Amino acid sequence: MPAPFTVASIRDFYAFEEHVRTCRAHRGLDMVPQWYQVPVFYFSNPAAVIGDGDPVWAPRGSQELDYELELAAVVARPARDLPADDTALECLAGFTIMNDWSARDLQRVEMAVGLGPSKSKDFATSLGPRIVPLEELRDRYREGRLHLEMAAWVNGRRYSHGNAGSMYWTWPQLLAHASRDTELRPGDVLGSGTVGSGCILELTPQAVGGWLRPGDVVELTIERLGCLRNVVVEHP
Repeated sequence: MPAPFTVASIRDFYAFEEHVRTCRAHRGLDMVPQWYQVPVFYFSNPAAVIGDGDPVWAPRGSQELDYELELAAVVARPARDLPADDTALECLAGFTIMNDWSARDLQRVEMAVGLGPSKSKDFATSLGPRIVPLEELRDRYREGRLHLEMAAWVNGRRYSHGNAGSMYWTWPQLLAHASRDTELRPGDVLGSGTVGSGCILELTPQAVGGWLRPGDVVELTIERLGCLRNVVVEHP
């Protein structure tokens, strides 16, 4: 199934413990026990979705553009109050690659307030290049997780490498939580959150040579799902 498609909503989870733990450690913080109690997510902006090959730019006032390497599930059929078992996945069209673009300097200010990200996240989300049905990935699906190699490349240099199977929370758990007391609808997207090492914030800009700049080519790859490619440009 090709992408892009009509996106109804985007719930982006925080499912990889390595990513959460490392980013918190950079700020001198321990893990909070609540993270292990509930698979939290935030709502992103479906009006700002872009596809494979589309240009992307930092929002006004930002000098710290970052990528985030994620796996995403796409809903095909309405579903409500799903169980946290493999039958929950029957509502899905399949899986695709997601880049949750982030303006880290704006995000730093927003997160200090405590409500969550807003303008640091709602300017662009990349999805694509296609949606792969779970049936084509069954041999890599074990205990609620897809064991697929993931990588991020900037200008041909590999920055990030991980595996989608390292999620702490499972896809049935994410679907059950997202659908509790509400309806998932066709076109809803559920992002996994960033895989461990899957962004410059986690790697640190000092280690990789800085934040993204105009002219940079960012390619996210997930085994069997393809390559999601975008070029950073100047703000129009």
